[in-house]
Amino acid sequence: MKKLCLVTVTVFALALAGYAQPRPVDRSAASEKAASAPATFEAKYEGGLFGFSKKEEGTLKFDDENARIVFLGKAGKELFGIPYRSLVVISPQSRSVTSNTGHIVGAIPVIGAGILGGFIKEKRRYLVVQFNDPDADARGTTSFKLDNKELLDSVIQTLGEKAKLTQRGDSYYRPRPKTNEI
Repeated sequence: MKKLCLVTVTVFALALAGYAQPRPVDRSAASEKAASAPATFEAKYEGGLFGFSKKEEGTLKFDDENARIVFLGKAGKELFGIPYRSLVVISPQSRSVTSNTGHIVGAIPVIGAGILGGFIKEKRRYLVVQFNDPDADARGTTSFKLDNKELLDSVIQTLGEKAKLTQRGDSYYRPRPKTNEI
């Protein structure tokens, strides 16, 4: 009985030791490239830029000639642009929220409708851009609501490559300049 118990403990300890071994990083997901983003695409500006506090629907455009990303309002007029060299971090963000239909169903005066309405959710996907504002000498963060995950992934990848940012997971960032401190 003692031998059986000792053998069981030894096998269990070896099994745990096997899981403690370092494993190589799975780079298959990081190496997958999303499709290239279209030159212009629909987006909703959610705020964050100095002087533009109002949310507005419009179009984002890659302006490669001037090395910037431009937001055009509903009328097609340029509202603002952010130079590629000013980008610090670009990342995706998603929120699961109760849809308008869920709110309406939840308000129906029937037993259980409130619970059912809470289950009707939708995902909202955002492009979050952190930048150094060259005009105001300040940092800012702005966000744009995009239609779907595929568009969001392709925009982040394309923008990260055009701005020559470094990829980390599903985001891109500009590394700090290295200093030669002793």
